[in-house]
Amino acid sequence: MTFPATASVLRYSAFASRPGGGNPAGVVLDASPLDEQQMLAVAAEVGYSETVFVTSRDEQRRRFTLRYFSPLAEVAFCGHATVAASVALAERIGPGDLVYDTLAGEIRVETVADGPGLVRATLTSVPTRSRPAQAAEVDAALSALRWGKADLDPALPAHVAFGGNEHLVLAAATRARLADLDYDFEALTAVMKIHGWTTVHLVWRESDGRFHARDPFPVGGVIEDPATGAAAAAFGGYLRTLGLVAAADTIAIRQGEDMGRPSDLIIEVDSHDPRVRVTGHAVPIPG
Repeated sequence: MTFPATASVLRYSAFASRPGGGNPAGVVLDASPLDEQQMLAVAAEVGYSETVFVTSRDEQRRRFTLRYFSPLAEVAFCGHATVAASVALAERIGPGDLVYDTLAGEIRVETVADGPGLVRATLTSVPTRSRPAQAAEVDAALSALRWGKADLDPALPAHVAFGGNEHLVLAAATRARLADLDYDFEALTAVMKIHGWTTVHLVWRESDGRFHARDPFPVGGVIEDPATGAAAAAFGGYLRTLGLVAAADTIAIRQGEDMGRPSDLIIEVDSHDPRVRVTGHAVPIPG
């Protein structure tokens, strides 16, 4: 397939301040000539967990339409690709506020210069929600993960949380359990497709203000995400639903460490607001 010249793909690593960390994302800043099949083909060729496509743009109003594709399918929202696109745009039109129309709803992002050659982006999610996972959902996921119920932290119950997409949240009892991830790819894919989960958000609580996370993403054709902004937003809603945040709390999430791609996500959760703010840097990946 031949793609229009405007389909040139930029590559950024999100939620890191150096290319060797974070989650790589493809960014196409002018995707208006592309149809869905072409965007999917571009994403498959890039091979990252997501590539984001700017399908319409109004630079004067700083408003854009974004679509997100994994190598296998379109997804409604992707946090790390949104951060990557925001930094790419800020580098070209200047830092400031951005507004995105996505399949998940309107997403607002603040971008600021944060030192020489570095831009920080903060996205505000759509309203989050979280519900207790059903026993059958948990059992099926644990079987595919090759985990047992004793591997879970009873103080952090399993939930299905939403922050633009739905994610199953499972809390590991120990850091060692989180580090030892060897799941059945096909089995977990099947479970996630049945329930409509975008990732399984595996977490371990180091302290009240710091968590470690891993996100299997087999439904996107990717074993694991090094940083997952949408899941971080959903996790903020999970903590809010459980009453584990105060009027306004800031939580640090460390992800990708066990993959050799350390990523840092900061979430701001308000007990009175269902929206969650997710902050991180993004940097170009040298070609």
